[in-house]
Amino acid sequence: MASSLSRPRLVQPAERANTLRLLAFPLMAGLLLLVMVASTAFGAADIEPRVVAQSVTDFDETNTSHLVIRSLRMPRAITAALVGASLAAAGAIMQGLTRNPLADSGLLGIEAGAALAVMVAVLYLGIQSLSGFALFAFVGAGVSGAVVYAIGSVGRGGPTPIKLTIAGAALGATLASLTGLLAIMHPLSYDQVRFWMAGSVAGREMELIAQAAVYIVFGLSLAILLGRQITTLSLGDDIARSLGLSVIWIKLASALAVVVLAGTSVALAGPIGFVGLVAPHAVRFFTGPDYRWVIPYAALLGAIFMVIADVVGRVILRPMELPVGLMTAAIGGPIFIYLVRAKVKR
Repeated sequence: MASSLSRPRLVQPAERANTLRLLAFPLMAGLLLLVMVASTAFGAADIEPRVVAQSVTDFDETNTSHLVIRSLRMPRAITAALVGASLAAAGAIMQGLTRNPLADSGLLGIEAGAALAVMVAVLYLGIQSLSGFALFAFVGAGVSGAVVYAIGSVGRGGPTPIKLTIAGAALGATLASLTGLLAIMHPLSYDQVRFWMAGSVAGREMELIAQAAVYIVFGLSLAILLGRQITTLSLGDDIARSLGLSVIWIKLASALAVVVLAGTSVALAGPIGFVGLVAPHAVRFFTGPDYRWVIPYAALLGAIFMVIADVVGRVILRPMELPVGLMTAAIGGPIFIYLVRAKVKR
């Protein structure tokens, strides 16, 4: 008996997995910082990392490189990171709530609804501020999300993954067509927002980024706090109710987080697809299905993915630039096709 008590305690697999997840988090945060530094260094004209560091620690307003970094490239890198984190977290929440592995704020029409609402605000109401964009984006995202869920709930079986995907694709295409029609009807006004419509993080001022960061931090905090409940909901509403979970309130709180995150992202950078689809699936390889881990890791990976996509869009055709929305679609499109084929085989 004594010898058995003196044996060292074996580390359980769950404890080992949690330890690895905790260790991986600062590594990914460090990688995000590294790619953001790269984002400030690479562009139409490359700048040495040493100069990038000097622009932060010893800013010289007479130095052209310092001005480029502080006024253009640094805000751009921060914008890309914030938008990527928001879209990835929103996608993770939607996949958990709908139990749909193909759920994404872009694929389910939420971004298209937000983009149409912002376009209407710009063309007909003269709204130019981010706070105005955000308000209309929230309304557009909320309405389109509710319509998709209502359409996907019609018929037997309720809101199944395939029904939600089809409803979202149909509504997204319809709203995108309406947005294109408005652009044709108002070509001069559309010139002001055409880069935004393609999904761009260029030219954002720090004041606007600070306004958006307030919404994004709120949305991310709410999403992370709901991680345990979303994990339970992903097992099914009946199981969640049997465990004492208030399903309606959790769904409403989760929907609020999605609308805030997706709406703010659209208001800040325009409609950008596939980030919310790619990042959650990628992190599940080492986080498993627990959304307490999926959501924060997806946010980190989404930020890294967006910053890298923006850098590639800037250097691939120098001195020309490709909007980051085109780059995320080029990368995310094939992944989406793979996921569809994988789910159809099952």
